[in-house]
Amino acid sequence: MRQDHATPELTTERLVLRPVGAADEAELHALWTSPGVRRFLWDDEIIPRGRTAEAIATSGELFRDRRVGLWAVRLKDASTIVGFAGIWPFRDPPEFELLYGVAERLWGQGIAVEASRAVLEYCRITLGTTTVRASTDAGNAASVRVLDKLGFARVRRDHPGGLDTIFFERGA
Repeated sequence: MRQDHATPELTTERLVLRPVGAADEAELHALWTSPGVRRFLWDDEIIPRGRTAEAIATSGELFRDRRVGLWAVRLKDASTIVGFAGIWPFRDPPEFELLYGVAERLWGQGIAVEASRAVLEYCRITLGTTTVRASTDAGNAASVRVLDKLGFARVRRDHPGGLDTIFFERGA
């Protein structure tokens, strides 16, 4: 994996990950509101486009202030966004966790694992992160499999906001 330290762009064998930006809003919104992705990402809510714009703006602030945020994932030979991955604040007070998602048509092809590995390597090499956390809805078996493949350990199960959630950690 190559990392460009001037901008946090990441590449893998098959993927290019670039920080999300305003130009990605329409594609990202379409991905985030697709039935399979929104089911667990937004608890099946079809979010308004403005919420996508807010998330993109927040990601820009996070990259500026903390050097983490969301990357749009594209196949190397294509310009279309096929997923997203990054480190994102959840809950209050914020806990920064790995976040990822892939377009339904590409499920089962290892893209979530590959993109997440790139983010984890960025955190380890560039940021010196020693522990990364993640969580997923207990019913999201595919996400649990991704985290297992990435070497995360289950640390607890809880119900924040009434959602049955499994929490994971992984050392760098």
